Amino acid sequence: MKFVQLSANLKENVEPFYLIEGDDAYFRDHAVLAIRAACGITQPVFNETRFDGDSLKGDLSGFTAGLFTLPLLDEKRFVRVYDFYPTEREWEKFLKPYAAKPCPSTVLVIVNAGRKANTADLKRKSGITFVDCSRESEETLGKWLFGVMRRSGLNADADAATLMVRYCAQDAARMKRETEKLALLMGEGGRVTRTVVEEYVAKDVEYKIYELTQAASRKNFSAFSEILDDLMKKGYDEYAVLSSLVSHYRTLYEVSSMKGSEGEAAAALGIKPYAVQRNRETAGRLGVKRVTELYLRLYELSCGAKGGIYSKSGALTQAIAKIFFS
Repeated sequence: MKFVQLSANLKENVEPFYLIEGDDAYFRDHAVLAIRAACGITQPVFNETRFDGDSLKGDLSGFTAGLFTLPLLDEKRFVRVYDFYPTEREWEKFLKPYAAKPCPSTVLVIVNAGRKANTADLKRKSGITFVDCSRESEETLGKWLFGVMRRSGLNADADAATLMVRYCAQDAARMKRETEKLALLMGEGGRVTRTVVEEYVAKDVEYKIYELTQAASRKNFSAFSEILDDLMKKGYDEYAVLSSLVSHYRTLYEVSSMKGSEGEAAAALGIKPYAVQRNRETAGRLGVKRVTELYLRLYELSCGAKGGIYSKSGALTQAIAKIFFS
């Protein structure tokens, strides 16, 4: 199940064996807290245990035997293991038998950022409830953020929540912090509009890069210069700006060159179909010839800067001249 489904699932039942896995640390941490809360632990000294996965290598017999320890003054024991990547042999010999017949009063939670090579793929194993804590789509995060705002006493417009997801680069922890800030600023019942987000929510560098490339595509030199200046003040490097521009025009070049559907192009490039649609519209406005010319020239400048032919500031200056004044 997805992280956003966990709360509803826990209201029905607490499973004996969970795998919490994914690259979003906020979701991982809060999944652990949600499961712990559902266990109703009141005596953590007796009924809560935490392990580091590195301490459980090799013979897991002592670990699995300990899982059958009965709780004291609580209905459940809560055992969590961080960064635990058992091999297939360890799974078959120790964990598979436990997963088949777990202790009903113990809740075991394994918390991993992602699977490592040559280890068991736990999320596909029988007897384990998998909680997917990977980065969610913009749409899903928008719905989740809408709920977070409502629980914080705020009313939010749908487009405001979506914009905040983009400003925070889909980082759930940042969205939660920004929501708490807005709740303090606006008070109970405050309405979060697009204007409020634009005024009070700090833009992530990733979103600023998106704005920069869009300004380049629109040939809006004033907006481009303002965003570039802000990025440089925040310590962004000329190489990084040039690489972002190269990446942007490469994507425009690729989507304009592909003849398949938006879905086929999205699958080939590893992006969303909506992004393919938007980039094809941009490429169509600029023209395939112009897109190709910009991509090849910017790529040449980037390689030249890395190879010492141009200085990084000189390469970026030439790239800007090519985009806006050529």
